[in-house]
Amino acid sequence: MLNPTDAQDAWSETFLSALEAYPALRPDSNIRGWLVTIAHRKAIDLHRRAARTAFPMGELPDRPAPEHPDGAPELWTAVAALPEKQRVAVVHHHLAGLPYADIAALTGSTPAAVRRAAADGIAALRRLHMTGALS
Repeated sequence: MLNPTDAQDAWSETFLSALEAYPALRPDSNIRGWLVTIAHRKAIDLHRRAARTAFPMGELPDRPAPEHPDGAPELWTAVAALPEKQRVAVVHHHLAGLPYADIAALTGSTPAAVRRAAADGIAALRRLHMTGALS
């Protein structure tokens, strides 16, 4: 399942884990099956770790960002027309994914006030969508 270097790492980690867990092992346990299970899980852990590891990329092309990223200029115009507090709350929470507490710290407000502003902003956008102003 692994290349030789990762296999050696998994082998070492298997026995380190086995030594830590051995005192709690029941006397009637299947030692071979137990060790194989640990080794299998260590190999899976190494595969997962490798999948999350960043690796250098070549130069990315320098392209200008599109004016309206999702192709909905009416939506962006509607967001821009929201009152400032609502716009800031909607953009930071729903587009940037920040929690309300972080937005409150950025704006000098409270999490409850930011939550309310975001809810009011989304409600205004929904009303525009329901009236057909946003396609």
